Amino acid sequence: MSLKSCITAFLWTLLLLITQPTLAAMPNTQFHDQSHFPIAPAFDVYIDANNQLDIQAVRELGDDQWQPETPASASFGFTQAAYWTRLELVNQSSQTQNYVVEIDYTLLDSVTFYPFRAGLAQQSIQTGDTLPFYPREIDHPSQLLGLQLAPQERVELYVRVVTDGSMLIPMRLWEERAFFESAAVAQKVHFLYYGAILVIVLINIAVFVTLRERLYLYYALATTGYWLFFATSRGYFQQLILPDSPDISSRIFLISMPALALFSLLFARQFLKTAQVTPRFDWALKAMIGFEMFNLTLAIFGDYNTVVKVSAVGAVLLFSVLFVAGPLVTRVRRTAGWYFTVAWTPLTIGFFATSGRTSGFLPNTFFTEYAMQIGSGLEALILTLALADRLYTERENKIKAQEASIQTEKARSETQMQLADALSRDPVTGCSNRNRLELLIGKTIKQSPDKKLIVALVKVSNFDDIARTLGLSRAEAILKKFARKLSEHHRDINGVVTATRFSGETEYIYQIARDTFCSVIEQAAFEEKPEKYYQTLVNLVEPIGLDGMHIDISPVYGCSLYPQHDDVPSNLIKKALIAANQSNLSAGTMTLYHDRMDIYDENQLTIVGLLRDALRNSSLNLLYQPKFDIASGKVVGIEALARWHHADLGDIFPDKFIPLAKSSGLIHELTLWAIRQALTDLNRLSELGFDGSISINICAQDLQFKHFGQEVTEILNSLEVDAQRVYLELTESDAMEDPKIGIAMLNQLAKTKVKISIDDFGTGYSSLSYLHKLPASEIKLDRSLIHDVSTDTNTAVIVSTSVMMAHALGYTVVAEGVEDQSTLDKLKEFDCDVYQGYFGGRPQSVEQLIQNFFQA
Repeated sequence: MSLKSCITAFLWTLLLLITQPTLAAMPNTQFHDQSHFPIAPAFDVYIDANNQLDIQAVRELGDDQWQPETPASASFGFTQAAYWTRLELVNQSSQTQNYVVEIDYTLLDSVTFYPFRAGLAQQSIQTGDTLPFYPREIDHPSQLLGLQLAPQERVELYVRVVTDGSMLIPMRLWEERAFFESAAVAQKVHFLYYGAILVIVLINIAVFVTLRERLYLYYALATTGYWLFFATSRGYFQQLILPDSPDISSRIFLISMPALALFSLLFARQFLKTAQVTPRFDWALKAMIGFEMFNLTLAIFGDYNTVVKVSAVGAVLLFSVLFVAGPLVTRVRRTAGWYFTVAWTPLTIGFFATSGRTSGFLPNTFFTEYAMQIGSGLEALILTLALADRLYTERENKIKAQEASIQTEKARSETQMQLADALSRDPVTGCSNRNRLELLIGKTIKQSPDKKLIVALVKVSNFDDIARTLGLSRAEAILKKFARKLSEHHRDINGVVTATRFSGETEYIYQIARDTFCSVIEQAAFEEKPEKYYQTLVNLVEPIGLDGMHIDISPVYGCSLYPQHDDVPSNLIKKALIAANQSNLSAGTMTLYHDRMDIYDENQLTIVGLLRDALRNSSLNLLYQPKFDIASGKVVGIEALARWHHADLGDIFPDKFIPLAKSSGLIHELTLWAIRQALTDLNRLSELGFDGSISINICAQDLQFKHFGQEVTEILNSLEVDAQRVYLELTESDAMEDPKIGIAMLNQLAKTKVKISIDDFGTGYSSLSYLHKLPASEIKLDRSLIHDVSTDTNTAVIVSTSVMMAHALGYTVVAEGVEDQSTLDKLKEFDCDVYQGYFGGRPQSVEQLIQNFFQA
């Protein structure tokens, strides 16, 4: 070769060296046979702020443009720039080895690996959470590159990273076998964590479904939020559940952050009861809840970068606020406050450690990487123990409360039984009343339907004369002596059917009216030895001594027979009374009922026909008795009372035509007429300023009509009357005649806002244990309880107890039959609500009512 040629070749070689890109000295990581994996390599970083350079342009950069020896745990905070890294890998071992390059942060949008061997580009690998999970070179959530290096072989590796979130590049180098062994252990630990969290979620959902307490639902949803957060941030959610839907997986990650915050706040409010303990702090929690609800909406519709930043701010506020929540509450709710403080502390520490790692203030270490996950596990464990303790405590409290409730209910039941026993007695004689007699007859017939019975009745015929002559108090004293004498004689009579009272006392006789007593005798036993009973009748005629006087009481006797005369207890009593009224005063004479004695049957058909015509012609009329507020004396209501004056027959009283209306099927028509007329008059009174209520009587037959509720509603609507001003009155026995149908209809009526009133309380089997089944708003104490409340201590106790217990059950109490100031004063002392009676006003026409009470 000539000198010229040599010079020319030298110059060309020099020119090529000058024009070739200068390969900057990059960090070098060497693998030896004794290397311990993983290795955290040093690498250089270049920040492509405009995100415009490709791999060729990056390789041409000079050393001075790279940031050398950046730690492998590089954390750069939030940025939208493209980050390039470079490093050199050298296999100094004696064997060909398979290696894995790992960037252990799954929330990177795009990661592209560019390997070069001997200066020649190899196939690039692109991965990231904005791409479908498959196909990946290695089935793992981290950003991975597999490399095979021969002994002494070198590989230059460039990595391009782009993300909308936090820029973390925690790079590690693994020998392939070591990587998969470590990954298998890590996955087991992760899935143990996720499984434990899911078990906690399911347990709390089950508790919520059982107890219907929102506290457990909030905790389950908050824990679910943590589960989704870690599952998506670790990449397992995309890998295992939505591998082909990276956008959905990223959106779920965004939603999980405000969701876990929102439900953690709701749980904290309920668990710590901040609304009661620290109202001001509770407002702060409410504000945080509002913020997280906004953030949740933003997470569903907003862009990734904005949501991440807003969620980061919200998380700082969340963990700061809840960190102080426990200590604030501890002074009042010691156990709950301590549990919450102990549970939230490791989670708060974990959050700030993870936040420092994500934002670049703290290095990427095992602690900063897993601190929040460890803290959430401890928090879940501690709060689960707290909820279990709460459940146990509540269970113990409920058991104690149930025991106390049982004892209270037992005492209440005994009190009610005592009250029912007292209410079923006549306050003067102590004898049981008519309803207990009907129960006794009915029970006896039901138990032994073939057994013949005598319903025997004794009436003091001249009681009114005695009362007018000697006064009511002396007349009642005589009646009391007569009742005691009658009961003592019955002890020796064969076949007397008895009952045992709550007190253990045996009942022989029953008082069905003020001057009338009744007993039940088995006919077969009576016929064996009738002499004792007849002798009793003779003995009862003897005068009763009182204050040195001997008072003739002139008893009369009558009886009816079962089953000869009837099989209905009330009818048997009625027919015995009819027989007694037909009896004479002959000593020892018992008059047996006969159909001819019932004078009402002769005119029954005629009266029914006339009543039907009266309803069609609207010739019936209503009188109104005012009801007064006891405290103010103001008229607060009126009760409608049906009256009938016939042109030929004169006044036909309700106790005659109403039973006939019931037996003839006209009662429902009569009820609807009364409701319509009463509401029409109510509108008239309302125009004059009356704002009170109106009470209308109904009966058991009305409840049998399935359209009764609809009929009442139509009348109310047609007359434009406020249903809440209308009371429908009926006795408890009417309501319970057919309990299933009756209670159903009353509930239907109550839904229209009409109020239900229980009439004649204290005369039947009215008992507070039955009343709670009825949708009643008001009970009316019968006049038989009221008439001597101011003079008789026992009656006063019964009335005051009735008022007190009725108020405890939420009823308004009306006293009927108030006839003097002393009675009214006593009722006022007992806090009775309303009264009606002759002392306040007699039943009167609407015109009289207007003149007496509503005329200006």
